[in-house]
Amino acid sequence: MGTGVGIAAPFGRLLRGLRQSRRLTIEELAEASGISGRAIGDMERGRSRRPHRGTITALAQGLDLDEAAHADLLAAARAARPGARPAEFARASPHTLPRGVRDFVGRQAELAVLRALAHEAAEGRGVAPPAAVVSGPPGSGKTSLAVRLAEEPGWPCPDGAFLVDMRGLDERPLPAEQAVAGLLGSWGVGDAELARLTSEERLARFHEIAAGLRAVLVLDNAGSEAQVRPLLPRAGRLLVVVTSRRTLTGLEGVRRVELGALSPQESAALLRAVVGAGRVDAEPGAADVVTERCGHLPLALRVAANWAATRTNWSLDRLAGRLADEDRRLDALSAGDLRVNSAFALSCSRLAPEAARTFRLLSLLPGGDFGAAPAAVLADVPLADAEDLLEELLEAGLLMTSRQDRYRLHDLLRLYAASRRRAEEGEEASRAARSRLRHWLLDTAVLAGRWHEPDYGMPPADPGRLVALDDREQAARWIKTEGDTWLAAFREAAAHGEHARVAEVAEAMHWFSDHWVSWGHWVEVYERAAAAGAALGDAALEATHRNYLAWAYWACARRHDEAVESATTALRLAGTAGDVRQQAWAHAYLGWLRDTADDLAAAADHYHRAAELFTEADDVNGYLQVSCGMIRVLRGAGRAQAAVETCRGIMDTLADPRHRDRIPSNVREFTALSAVYAVSFVHLDEGRWEEAVEALRSIRGQFDDRGWHKQAGKVHLHLAHALARLGERAEAAAEYQAVLALESRVPADVRDEAHTGLAALTAGRPVPLVRFVQ
Repeated sequence: MGTGVGIAAPFGRLLRGLRQSRRLTIEELAEASGISGRAIGDMERGRSRRPHRGTITALAQGLDLDEAAHADLLAAARAARPGARPAEFARASPHTLPRGVRDFVGRQAELAVLRALAHEAAEGRGVAPPAAVVSGPPGSGKTSLAVRLAEEPGWPCPDGAFLVDMRGLDERPLPAEQAVAGLLGSWGVGDAELARLTSEERLARFHEIAAGLRAVLVLDNAGSEAQVRPLLPRAGRLLVVVTSRRTLTGLEGVRRVELGALSPQESAALLRAVVGAGRVDAEPGAADVVTERCGHLPLALRVAANWAATRTNWSLDRLAGRLADEDRRLDALSAGDLRVNSAFALSCSRLAPEAARTFRLLSLLPGGDFGAAPAAVLADVPLADAEDLLEELLEAGLLMTSRQDRYRLHDLLRLYAASRRRAEEGEEASRAARSRLRHWLLDTAVLAGRWHEPDYGMPPADPGRLVALDDREQAARWIKTEGDTWLAAFREAAAHGEHARVAEVAEAMHWFSDHWVSWGHWVEVYERAAAAGAALGDAALEATHRNYLAWAYWACARRHDEAVESATTALRLAGTAGDVRQQAWAHAYLGWLRDTADDLAAAADHYHRAAELFTEADDVNGYLQVSCGMIRVLRGAGRAQAAVETCRGIMDTLADPRHRDRIPSNVREFTALSAVYAVSFVHLDEGRWEEAVEALRSIRGQFDDRGWHKQAGKVHLHLAHALARLGERAEAAAEYQAVLALESRVPADVRDEAHTGLAALTAGRPVPLVRFVQ
């Protein structure tokens, strides 16, 4: 076994045996591999830490090992792994900043400009907070500069830093409204509240919260002025830094910071930081040639320097020569600047074959970050191997880290990887890898989505599954974290005419979609699914997805007329197919849509018809949902007693032992919560303060637990009002304080009403009468 201080002895013995079998001295292996003789000696004696995979690859190349022997050497090193990796899906916000580069150098003039803007924002100087546009060519370090600013000590923004990848170079750049929704979620606005806000209301909410933040917001990789203009703050102390390849001249009132190539001095400083000052100072001429061949571009220079850093026995002159060789070899390569590509090609040429192949195949992933599991599928290797391969690429500078255990390919590297894939993998292998990834992504999406569906729940155990799906939270996290990736696979399936597959994935997401209304793609998902049903000539299937589409049009996009049209079409199709249950759901959606338009008579008619059809179809869950809707309609029509009786009927149905196994626990809990919340407004309207207090106390805290902050705030607020009417002033004050403790997570009008009520209690005045809005 190991010595307890480094690599396990079996690795050292294996390395020594391989070296001796090839009749190499340590010095000769050092020369062949680029790894220092001292490092090799420490490894053989078990005195060094477990080497990176890139070091193993360099040794394997120096020993001229075949793939099997290379794998044995890697496995021996891996055996000393000091523990399991952290979970793939970190709970951190998707808009937290990535980890900055450890060896950032230069850009002092540009940093000084941004620092001044940060202090200006923190001090609240000026009519509106400042904003900056950092522009420059690809690979010039725009994102690194913005992240460096946020990571500096003494940063004057205590509320932190946030980053949104605007995906400006993608075929579908991130719309401003989607960026707004994502940031609001990161800032504590619940998905349920977002679902009830129009695009204009979401933007207003964004600016309301932004005005209270002392933070920096990085809008990374913006493609156009229209993407970022709505996100520029109007008041407060939020500094916005936009990075873009374009100067975005259409944005007014912003400070522009343009990045070009590094200066020769900065390039040399970066080389020193990565390779070591001693080696650079020993060969200043060769160092100059290296930086020149990398175009003084940070990305290319870092890739070349990382390659040299693991080969401490190789001179910089040798590195410069290799870069020159690659320049000549790449004459026919069209992707990007040849000086940049030579650094990429040199790094790739020294990768193990499997790592180089993985790098090429990663170009098949859509833009955005990714985890180890999709990489394992693309490369068709076990997950542990994929993790090692990604770490080797990271060490070589060919990948960047994003959030915890997430990786990202720079745009230039993606182009280079794609060009190498086309040249070395061929169309058939690329097509097979893409198909393998698509099927895995959609299979996993179905399993994760069905976790939330009553008839499915937890998927069967599978030791070969690449991601953990052991509970609903893990399933939801996978769907959200890999949203861009599985959506791209879904679009690809639709383009390939895989209609049944498209419908299956959309169906699996139906129950989950209620938990992520703000995503922004549900309309597309159900439009494609409805089209798939039509293509299959299956009227019942099309009706199902047109019902879901009616929900998406209104809940996600506030497109009322299209929602009504979709539900009406679903009703016709379901009638043609004789599908009673989908007819019931069509009436349920139409009742909901008429309710939102204050057409209460029509809403009541649709709800009554839906209840009859759900009864005929023996669908108790659908029946309960429309009954909750009926409480709202009856209240609006002034039929308070009927609304209360409907709530009692819901509770009786939930308590009926005949339905114990037919109503899933999450549906049972949410139905009771919705019914009691709805009927509490009836009690409040009627001035039945005791009944209102009893109802609201029974659900207090349940919306908080679900992250539905607006509803949580209203429960506390209305409970406070009712308690004040009953003379329970101390408890009422505590409930008003509970509203205020939610701060910006609840709308300003709810907070204002709590302030007014609390002030009245403090002054000994009656709490003003209010209109209770659901």
